[in-house]
Amino acid sequence: MSKRWSVYILECGDGSLYTGITNDVPARILAHQEGRGAKYTKGRGPLNLKYQEECGDRSAASKREMAIKKLSRDEKMFLMT
Repeated sequence: MSKRWSVYILECGDGSLYTGITNDVPARILAHQEGRGAKYTKGRGPLNLKYQEECGDRSAASKREMAIKKLSRDEKMFLMT
């Protein structure tokens, strides 16, 4: 049985936010921290997981990721509270 897909938001050391999807959040966060994640997060540590939402399948996670990426920073900060 495969793991459920999730969308997540990381806060980078420079205060910027990164949104992504994965089916293994701990492994993906580790990849980001080791510089093997997204190009955007490389060199922007420390990275802190601020938000995680289970979405079921990859399609649902991708759609939710796109919706979150369209939010303003203030809307994302509200979502993370």
